Amino acid sequence: MTDGKVLSVNVGAARPNPAKRFGGLTGIDKLPVDHAVDVRAPGPKTTGLHSGVIGDPIGDVKHHGGDDQAVYAYSREDYDWWEASLGRTLANGWFGENLTTTGLDLNATRIGEVWRIGDVLELQPTFGRIPCATFQAKMGEKKWLKRFAEVARTGTYLRVITPGPLRVGDPIEVVHRPARSIGVSEAFDIYMHRSDELARVLDAEALPLDLREEIEKRVAR
Repeated sequence: MTDGKVLSVNVGAARPNPAKRFGGLTGIDKLPVDHAVDVRAPGPKTTGLHSGVIGDPIGDVKHHGGDDQAVYAYSREDYDWWEASLGRTLANGWFGENLTTTGLDLNATRIGEVWRIGDVLELQPTFGRIPCATFQAKMGEKKWLKRFAEVARTGTYLRVITPGPLRVGDPIEVVHRPARSIGVSEAFDIYMHRSDELARVLDAEALPLDLREEIEKRVAR
């Protein structure tokens, strides 16, 4: 059964990053493409191929990309919510996502479930997007980082389980739901605002290892 579909596939171009004091590039500016793009596991964050989407650049490879952030997805439904809240139009790809979805509630998506997109590609949600200064500069909204974090409509990062093509119109089917997990939005909200509940996030079996280690240290304090 189809749970959603791919509304837009977005690929970026590297440009100077105005949020970086001493230069640097960003790939946050992404535009929809009308052809299939290949997706594969990029490897380690700093030393691998960076983005899981072939041809998509990542500027800050210390904090973005790698296997646990190979692809970023955001839903059209959450864009519509933000458009009403901000009173401005937000095109697909504006938040820097590779994959704009429709029909799938990304806020209820559980860490570790598996999506099959089209006939081959399989992706797995890992965690929500933690907003950064580059995102603030792109949006140009006062206190955008705080506002984005408070609402917790984060979209989701994805790791690649099975490589394959990604194209507009592909159906998205949730083919696996883990026995132990937590919703992406709830996990993000706990991580950012409810430190007394952090141990609950560790229930997610597919949580990225570096994030798990950080949370374990916070819980142990």
